[in-house]
Amino acid sequence: MSLLLALAFVLAFEFINGFHDTANAVATVIYTKAMPPHLAVFFSGVFNFLGVLLGGVGVAYAIVHLLPVELLINVNTGHGLAMVFSLLAAAITWNLGTWYFGIPASSSHTLIGSILGVGLANALINDIPLGDGVNWQKAIDIGASLVFSPMAGFLVAALVLIGLKWWRPLSKMHKTPEQRRKIDDKKHPPFWNRLVLVISAMAVSFVHGSNDGQKGIGLIMLVLIGIVPAQFVLDLSSTTYQIERTRDATLHLSQFYQRNGESLGEYLALGKSVPGDLPEKFRCNPQQTEPTINALLDTLKGVADYHSLPPESRIEIRRYLLCLDDTAKKVGKLPNLAAREKDDLNKLRKDLTATTEYAPFWVILAVALALGLGTMVGWKRVVLTIGEKIGKQGMTYAQGMSAQITTACMIGLANVFSLPVSTTHVLSSGVAGTMIANKSGLQGGTVRNILLAWVLTLPATVALSAGLFWLASKALGS
Repeated sequence: MSLLLALAFVLAFEFINGFHDTANAVATVIYTKAMPPHLAVFFSGVFNFLGVLLGGVGVAYAIVHLLPVELLINVNTGHGLAMVFSLLAAAITWNLGTWYFGIPASSSHTLIGSILGVGLANALINDIPLGDGVNWQKAIDIGASLVFSPMAGFLVAALVLIGLKWWRPLSKMHKTPEQRRKIDDKKHPPFWNRLVLVISAMAVSFVHGSNDGQKGIGLIMLVLIGIVPAQFVLDLSSTTYQIERTRDATLHLSQFYQRNGESLGEYLALGKSVPGDLPEKFRCNPQQTEPTINALLDTLKGVADYHSLPPESRIEIRRYLLCLDDTAKKVGKLPNLAAREKDDLNKLRKDLTATTEYAPFWVILAVALALGLGTMVGWKRVVLTIGEKIGKQGMTYAQGMSAQITTACMIGLANVFSLPVSTTHVLSSGVAGTMIANKSGLQGGTVRNILLAWVLTLPATVALSAGLFWLASKALGS
């Protein structure tokens, strides 16, 4: 029952994400009348669907790893489930509220705020230092991408528009739909402008699916690992070769630490463990690295298929792998390690997590369907905001093309580096950038609302998810 409820929560989040965020992807193409609304929304849904299917899981696990490793290794406890439900409830509540008022708030900010909230609340409840309550390095990386991507969107879209005005200053692409109707008595954009608007809108939908859709995949994997760990803590479809690759990576990691024993010996307490030492059960400790490696190699000895392992062993393997990966990440940041050695360590980390950072095809398909279907409802509220209420004048075809091309390129680039970004903020910033470049001016009220949503989303969702998690923890008696 709890599994069905949790999956319904995640898919509801993705469905809301679809009609909340994807309205931004089709706003320009609908406003400029390049496509009829229902056709635009349908094709946007299709391209969102394809984006999720083909996008991989890099962004999914970037989001998951915002949580500290201690919470991730204990996600299959009541405490871990309270965390998942709290962050989902907070994200859904905020997304629905901002959509209802037609404010282009970001689902990415919402989800990240919710994750930070439960991480901080968990630290306060368990007397853990706040610095350890959240994976701050990952939070800073993601925060930087969320802050700088709208700024870059604003600047690049403005430069693209200036370039178009310099290249074709008298072109009809610099007219608004209203001006074209009055002067040329035509409803639709000129053919080439229309084609670029349609292609760039579908590109925005595709990259939105491949970035935002992955957040839902990461959440579903958290839920599955929490509720049915035996089936999902490891990729049970892993081949013998993939399992051997994990075992070899563990062995190479041990050799790597021995090779760098002079600089890492004290940090990892190398050579100080005694036979029979076991890693701590619910906490990752760099000084327990040797016992963890030995325990993992023992558990994986002779294993050719994860199905042959009892559930307890599968959970242990995941815990060992997460702890070794976490320690390797910390070691990679130590100043006394050569750059070449850090590169080797990063390659070993990829092999270590090959059978834990995955998603079954049905999970990807379910998220793709939820996001695609969500796209097909609720788009009207945000279209008007993007098309008419950001600038003091309506949007020209050239402005629409500039904003959409910029958004598609920015999010596509973020996908390459597995960074979550906000489609909402990149596109609305791009539109604002073109309005300034076109000397159209900005509408203070709408811009203020968008900025308020941008500034308030993180603190509001942090507070909401932290409060819900605290209540759930009290109810569970922790």
